[in-house]
Amino acid sequence: MPKAKRSQVVSLTKTKSKGKAGRREVIDKVSDAVKTYDSAWVFSVDNMRNQYLKQVRSKMGTSRFFFGSNKVMAKALGNTPEEELKDNLHKIAQALVGDVGLLFTNLSSEDVVREFEEFEASSYPRSGTRAEYRVAIAPGEVVRGFTKEPFPSNMEPALRKLGMPTLLKQGKIVLDNEYVICEENDTLTPDQAHLLKHFWEKMATFKIKLVAHWNKADGKFVSMNPTEDKEAESGSDSDME
Repeated sequence: MPKAKRSQVVSLTKTKSKGKAGRREVIDKVSDAVKTYDSAWVFSVDNMRNQYLKQVRSKMGTSRFFFGSNKVMAKALGNTPEEELKDNLHKIAQALVGDVGLLFTNLSSEDVVREFEEFEASSYPRSGTRAEYRVAIAPGEVVRGFTKEPFPSNMEPALRKLGMPTLLKQGKIVLDNEYVICEENDTLTPDQAHLLKHFWEKMATFKIKLVAHWNKADGKFVSMNPTEDKEAESGSDSDME
């Protein structure tokens, strides 16, 4: 006999009163989204930028995005088959690992995949990320961008403070020798990241990657990792025996 699915009461007795209220609110909103929407997705974001995420949210209309504590979102969904709100929803909870978000939507799977595949945006890299390519500044007057726009002279102290051996000659910022801001695959320091921004090098790409999908109508769970898909299918077969 199939087990009954119902809203779960989640114990949060170890949290402070304000934290408990906030977690309760998230749990209630996630539980409501399970009832309201046709499918749930787990996704990760490369080079997270709030401005671009807002654009994605706007494009996807009434769909609902959640970010926050994976543990709290997982509890709302149910961590085990006994706790889950709907069949196989605990697998979505188990996929909430690392820097990920949760999406609920009534869009078709094809539409969700297309929206995320089509949207990407360039941005300036941040410290701690890896350089996508080598950036070297030629000797002579310091310029930036495809237009080779010269820096204003009042920028010279800022560039020198960031490590560039610049000089001010006749009102122009110059280098006596080539200066390498970064090599490909360098882990960028704060100074390197600032210099890349000054030189308009948008080498970071905001991109959403789908991790897992769950469909409410049939309870089907799909990992976007082919290896995990096979393991999930194998597990499902075992459950049916």
